Amino acid sequence: MNTKELPALVLVFAYLSLLTVGGGMAAYPELQHLTVDVRHWLTEDQLLHFYSLGQMCPGPNMMMVTAIGEKVAGPLGAFAVVVAFFLPTALLTFAVGRMWKRFEGAPWRDSIQAGLAPVSIGLLLAGSLSIAKVALTDWLAGGLAAAVFGLLVKTRINPALLILGGALVGYWSAK
Repeated sequence: MNTKELPALVLVFAYLSLLTVGGGMAAYPELQHLTVDVRHWLTEDQLLHFYSLGQMCPGPNMMMVTAIGEKVAGPLGAFAVVVAFFLPTALLTFAVGRMWKRFEGAPWRDSIQAGLAPVSIGLLLAGSLSIAKVALTDWLAGGLAAAVFGLLVKTRINPALLILGGALVGYWSAK
């Protein structure tokens, strides 16, 4: 257990907490930069696997940060990362929610909401592209991603079936 990394874990994940406008995917590019490129806590593949597990598990997908904290500094690291990642956003949301209610009807509220929508979409797109750079390593993966995207856009198919199908294709292609 590397407890010397605890202060860095707390700072990194408290910072990342504030980037999650629009969901956890919004913080993914910076998460990758800080945990892989800067701190060298993980490889790109390890981060992608942790993120994938977070997507598959029930509850908030960003609970996967717990696994990063545990890998870096054991159980204490896992606890520190969860608190650092979720507490700042929870407190900020609480404060803004109270203020938001108080200024109901103010014209600037609509402007802020309209401005946050494209920011959220841009951050989500950046996260998706960061994952695609690591995950789409060959034509099979690229074709599968394109097929899944097309099916999601054009049909009302349950995404769980597409995840299962992707897992099966990955299993058979690895043989």
